[in-house]
Amino acid sequence: MDIRNKVAIVTGGASGIGTGIAKRFAAEGARGIVVADINLARAQGVAREIGDTAMAVRCDVSQEADIQALVAATVERFGQVDIYISNAGILGRVGGFELEDPLWESMWHIHGMAHVWAARAVVPEMVARGEGYFLVTASAAGLLTIVESAPYAVTKHAAVAFAEWLRVAYGRKGVRVSCLCPQSVQTDMVTGDGGSAGHDGILTPEQVAAEVVSTMADETFLVLPHPEVLQYFRNKGQDYDRWIGGLQKLHAKHSR
Repeated sequence: MDIRNKVAIVTGGASGIGTGIAKRFAAEGARGIVVADINLARAQGVAREIGDTAMAVRCDVSQEADIQALVAATVERFGQVDIYISNAGILGRVGGFELEDPLWESMWHIHGMAHVWAARAVVPEMVARGEGYFLVTASAAGLLTIVESAPYAVTKHAAVAFAEWLRVAYGRKGVRVSCLCPQSVQTDMVTGDGGSAGHDGILTPEQVAAEVVSTMADETFLVLPHPEVLQYFRNKGQDYDRWIGGLQKLHAKHSR
């Protein structure tokens, strides 16, 4: 898709990957950019940096009503939603099944249902127009795993699965769907060397945004800023048990 003259919503737009995408879309000539984030002050700061084509909206993506209000505000200002970047995410804490239910539930809402609710809000209109783009920010953890955090790995798998289903169901109805699966990116959620996700280096949000734009132009499904992820994914499919064995060693290393 050509981003010029398009209207885009970017959730989690006040920092990290979201800010990188919002600013890159502005550089590509988008006519409207909505910087959506639970932190309104930071979202407003990003919108001011972008200029008159941008506006900020407070949105807690764990609440369907907030997503509906976000879409309504965008349509009121710009007339329609051409691109929805469902990007907001949280890291949570290191741990496994012992982590408390409220953390798991928050992850399910933000990494799972937020994409469902967003699709409900924008996909029917995209189908009616015969054009639209929906991008889910998942993670390499959704294609592979991440050994430090069970809730993050599991819910990011859900994000990949929903993006895949959406592409299957609506890809021939004018709705392009892509799934962003980076490893470690320099955001507020990353500290130190990025843990196991930092194995192939930590990218900048600008590098990720460039890959998003390139993939949207090609309209392919996976956005892989770390190209190594594709080979890891192939290895997983080729010999699942051997792949799990390798991850067991990595888990032992990072759980000490």
